[in-house]
Amino acid sequence: MTLMTILIILIGAILKFLTTPPSALTAWFLSKFELHPKLDSKDITISFNGTYLAEEEKINFNEYFNEALFLKRQDIFPGNEKFFLNPETNIIPFVINVKSRKKEMNFFVYCDDDNIDVVKQWKKKVACYSLSSDYLQKFTIPNSNNENTLSTLKG
Repeated sequence: MTLMTILIILIGAILKFLTTPPSALTAWFLSKFELHPKLDSKDITISFNGTYLAEEEKINFNEYFNEALFLKRQDIFPGNEKFFLNPETNIIPFVINVKSRKKEMNFFVYCDDDNIDVVKQWKKKVACYSLSSDYLQKFTIPNSNNENTLSTLKG
């Protein structure tokens, strides 16, 4: 009788777990497929026009990037990846390199007056999407000497 009760409780717990997994497990599983992931500032390097951002600037930019609102994904058809990786524009992108454990990704962040376009490259795949963030659009690099690059950022 006791063995039967334990079996029923155990089977009920397993069924409950399978039908409604804990939110931490669900969040971890869904984070594997996110297009706009939350980045950890310890795992990234950010460069602008060939120069790396200082630690404080990197942390600020990372916070703004993580808090930005995802607007929409842009479709990339096979064979058109090069047009997204090397667009014909005068905007200099922020380049975010992510290296952690098995992951290695590059994000190219193009800040424009109207929107922010992000091109994500990992392995041989490319994805492009738009973000909305006032902070990223107004982000400036205080140590930069180049006036032309800062004018594209609207700083």
